[in-house]
Amino acid sequence: MSTLVSYKNLAITLSGKLILNIKHLDIPAHQCTLLTGQNGSGKTTLLKIMSGLLKPDSASIDYQGLTLSWKQAKAYIQKDIIYLHQQPYLFDASVTDNIAYGLYRSGERKSNVHKKVTQALDWADLSHLAHRPAKQLSGGEKQRVALTRARILSPRLLLLDEPTASMDSTAKQQTAKLLQRLKDEGVTIMISSHEAHTVEHIADHHIHIEHGNALIRPPNSNNVTMINTAKKTS
Repeated sequence: MSTLVSYKNLAITLSGKLILNIKHLDIPAHQCTLLTGQNGSGKTTLLKIMSGLLKPDSASIDYQGLTLSWKQAKAYIQKDIIYLHQQPYLFDASVTDNIAYGLYRSGERKSNVHKKVTQALDWADLSHLAHRPAKQLSGGEKQRVALTRARILSPRLLLLDEPTASMDSTAKQQTAKLLQRLKDEGVTIMISSHEAHTVEHIADHHIHIEHGNALIRPPNSNNVTMINTAKKTS
């Protein structure tokens, strides 16, 4: 099993409170890692640090044979790692235009964009929504558009923050199906979720973050790495 990226001595304090203090975290390449923890445990904070959106107090990152500070690694991170928020932001435009946006920004030719977007819509079973305004989509449809928009940019690591939250059972199954397709294509995935049962069948690894030293093994999980995070102080 190869490692895509490693984080060492990752720490961050927010509003005077130590949120994360992770000594070592490896992200296995071409596999799916499930990230769990209670509200406030630092899951979203970790994903934002990993994606280059939030600067930690300290971190050493091993990536592509280099050992870098977070600042040094940021250019690599933002090119190869995509973070999707629980509530994906979509532009006030059609589904097609939303999916095409990143390709146009990267300088892709219009003819190539059209071909790639058509293929991506088919991949995600979204062809019937191609011309619908994105703002009119359901929550599940928006999440699938966001996943498709991310996939078309060929990320090496996709970070998903509660991708099935507030969805009905059908939408959850459709989203999980796309996540499985991404994994089958070799995309490295990390999923933060309070609904582990929805995506745990996709996960190869399970990381649980919990404040303090009393780290409890999540139920029904046999392959769990516990991360020692911030110690509570009196």
